[in-house]
Amino acid sequence: MHARHNAAFTALLAAALFGATTPLAKTLLGSVSPFMVAGLFYLGSGVGLAIAILVRRLLQTAGKRKNESRIQKEEIPWLLGAIIAGGIAGPALLMLGVSLIAAATSSLLLNLEGALTAVLAWVVFRENVDVQTFLGMVSIVAGGVLLSWQSDNGSVAPGALLVAAACAAWAIDNNLTRKVSTNDAMVIACLKGLIAGSVNLAIALLLGAHLPRFSMTATAMFTGFAGYGVSLVLFIVALRNLGSARTGAYFSVAPIFGIVLSLFIWPEPPSMNFWIAAALMAVGIWLHVRERHQHTHTHESLAHNHPHKHDEHHQHAHDFEWGGIEPHTHPHRHTAITHSHAHFPDIHHRHNH
Repeated sequence: MHARHNAAFTALLAAALFGATTPLAKTLLGSVSPFMVAGLFYLGSGVGLAIAILVRRLLQTAGKRKNESRIQKEEIPWLLGAIIAGGIAGPALLMLGVSLIAAATSSLLLNLEGALTAVLAWVVFRENVDVQTFLGMVSIVAGGVLLSWQSDNGSVAPGALLVAAACAAWAIDNNLTRKVSTNDAMVIACLKGLIAGSVNLAIALLLGAHLPRFSMTATAMFTGFAGYGVSLVLFIVALRNLGSARTGAYFSVAPIFGIVLSLFIWPEPPSMNFWIAAALMAVGIWLHVRERHQHTHTHESLAHNHPHKHDEHHQHAHDFEWGGIEPHTHPHRHTAITHSHAHFPDIHHRHNH
């Protein structure tokens, strides 16, 4: 279970970084257009990760660079779909929604991303689901509905609908990104940042917006590097080890970090609906954290390339000199094996039930 705990921590750290960006975006939206903020956030993530990749390559030996996992042609449509949904549509919808509702409310509504990610993973991509995880997602969705409802006129707040639409876009993104998660997480996140940032920035400029002063631009780009770039790298690593639904569930704690920060910036007491919704979402997250899945399953023969250790799923010889360093990356093949242990739908456990 040690590997699972590491994967869970990775997802939670990604959530913390992302959750903090929502109230920070709210501070920028008073003078900067939503598309400009989204563009600067993603462009900052892409540029920052590009610099990190360059530094990493300069420090790597030629042998390590040779064994790096490269995106295959058949994976490109999945990656482009993820960029369009999560890098272009998602952030623009979020920024529009955040500009219309309170930062704490928008932060808590982001829990819907985990629920929608799980629904797509279960219905479309056939990840396994049990009663406990299903009830957890029902609790999270109930909290989101309660939070969105405007009791004074019996309708759903437009800003809340926009944030919910952003969550749906990111849910599509998460499931499509899972398809390419064996590749270099930094490269995937960098490509998404550069492409999505450029598109959102171009839209903002075409709509008449102007780049803010240098200090604000730099702040937005650095925030995007941490909250979108580094967070996305960690999220992709978690996808690789936990699957879409479980990673989405852990990522659902992101609003908690956003709420704490937003209430610190704008110290207004939230409504009773806010606290009830928070309790419902907390119950949903708790149910997911308690999940344990174990049964006899068969691994089909599989060849791929990703960072790994020589655990029970990676018992293979090397055709090159290896100094025992783990984790390490190289193309390798898994032989068919049948066994039973606690597992999640990571890249080695995407089997039918």
